[in-house]
Amino acid sequence: MAAFAAGLKGRAAGVFSGMGFEKFEMPKRGYDEMDGNTGGGGGGGYDDDGGGGGLPESPMSFEEIERPPLRHVDKYVRAECPCIKTTRFTIALMTCLGFIISFGMRCNMGMAKLQFENGEVKYNWTVAMESAVDSSFFWGYLVTQVPGGFLASMYPANRIFGTAIACSSFLNLLVPGAMMLHPTVVILVRVLQGLVEGVTYPACHGIWRFWAPPLERSRLATMAFSGSYAGVVIGMPMSGILTGWISWHAPFYFYGLMGCLWYCFWLWLSFEKPRQHPTITVKELKYIEKSLGESVQLPMPTIATTPWRAMATSMPVYAIIVANFCRSWNFYLLVLYQSAYLKHSFDFKIEETGILGALPHLLMTIIVPFGGMLADYLRRSGIMTTTNVRKLFNCGGFGLEGLFFLVVAHVTSPMGAVTALTLGVAFSGFAISGYNVNHLDIAPRYASILMGMSNGIGTIAGLICPIAIDHLTRGQPKSCWSTVFTIAACVHLVGITFYGIFASGELQPWAEPTLEEQKAWDPVASGYEKETTFNDPNGTAGAGMGPGAGPDGAGAPMHDPSKTVSYGAVTHVANNPFAYPQVVDEPVQPEARDAYLHGNPAERTY
Repeated sequence: MAAFAAGLKGRAAGVFSGMGFEKFEMPKRGYDEMDGNTGGGGGGGYDDDGGGGGLPESPMSFEEIERPPLRHVDKYVRAECPCIKTTRFTIALMTCLGFIISFGMRCNMGMAKLQFENGEVKYNWTVAMESAVDSSFFWGYLVTQVPGGFLASMYPANRIFGTAIACSSFLNLLVPGAMMLHPTVVILVRVLQGLVEGVTYPACHGIWRFWAPPLERSRLATMAFSGSYAGVVIGMPMSGILTGWISWHAPFYFYGLMGCLWYCFWLWLSFEKPRQHPTITVKELKYIEKSLGESVQLPMPTIATTPWRAMATSMPVYAIIVANFCRSWNFYLLVLYQSAYLKHSFDFKIEETGILGALPHLLMTIIVPFGGMLADYLRRSGIMTTTNVRKLFNCGGFGLEGLFFLVVAHVTSPMGAVTALTLGVAFSGFAISGYNVNHLDIAPRYASILMGMSNGIGTIAGLICPIAIDHLTRGQPKSCWSTVFTIAACVHLVGITFYGIFASGELQPWAEPTLEEQKAWDPVASGYEKETTFNDPNGTAGAGMGPGAGPDGAGAPMHDPSKTVSYGAVTHVANNPFAYPQVVDEPVQPEARDAYLHGNPAERTY
């Protein structure tokens, strides 16, 4: 039967095609006009093709798109990475590369100091001056943490992020010349580097506010932030090789030039919002905007609306801050002094210290996303609560790293030291699924502000750590390292205790929006009220579209029987696929006048 129907259909098509009949399609509207979908059952899906979700397309969210004009370069080369499928993952890759350059520059000074110790270059710096140079970057880095969150909400976050990396790269080119002038000039340059780089983490949150669909935020954010660990993986051996093969100037010039080159590509490939991207596919644009809804249109918290007093008295906030401080202490310890430890204790060459020092961070770069997936699985399956998952991963990561640091403090063989360092740093990657994402659990609305606060306090560890270690290691470079790593283990013990007692994975009362904010915060509820007329006492919400639109173009409440109910206008407006002309509105059918089903009960006939 099916074969017979198919054959009949084919013969009919052949006959009518020879009689001059033309095929025609109904005019498409909105997104469907641009990507070729009929829009019958798609609507609200969270897949890339926008189908399958079954949610209605909202007129207020999906007005006709005005695509930005192509730039001159776009006419020859599309603004996309040819090896990556989607634009949002291109943004994530470029953000990751920016962090790789940013954290790679932080490895340059440590390798240069090792070259100074070899006697090729002599700088008669005192212990206090050397400590000031090491910690000067964090003086500026501390200042712009919290302001960076508000700055990213006022201006395009992608421009702030890119400009910060570019300025820091340019300043990195000035460091060799500054060192030849005076240590004070070096301190000034590094303070400026810290000031501009302090906004990178808050600005990255601002980027994902517009680009990351809710179901992909973890993947995109993890991909971007993993650049901070990959930067150490690449920066240590690269700085060691360039210093050993060329000179101590080479790492500064290499990373400075790479940062400026990266900025050129960033200006070409990055945009504040998907709608501003000239070559993004409509399929991807539709997917991102549908998944985000109207939440991106809500105003960001301001200094006046942020509950500072409640934050200052919240113990879960302090748990995150303490954990960030403890993690930052040991992170900067390894970034700044791991190569010096291997060289002084086991007489490794500079090139070898860079390569071996990168191995622990390489494993950590792999474990960080794996820990995130495992933590989400435990929460999604209901095996553990969010609070217990955060405590388990944070305290477990800190505890294992502290245990292996005690091994490093007492080991005597180079193989044992490298193995213990590698395992300790690698297992600490699980802690990133604890404190580092806990902001989103307790206060998602203020996550960027809390990130700035906790990261700013953690930066204080970057100020104190170099000063303390420089005084401990001065004059006794071999015997002192046992004390250094014992202190590091004790720091983690404090973090485990405090976080284990006071951490929480539940939304805090002060982070909940008010009743008015809840209405604006829920895009589904607000959209439902706008798309229907029975919630509008004035009968204007559904003006000119769908049920409730009267002949005068104003929507009438569905519960008001005194108004004439029509089914919308019959003419389409070309410039707005979801609006109908008010001047030609007319009922599709006249109002019923028969007495069979209408009128009052006394007038009806049965």
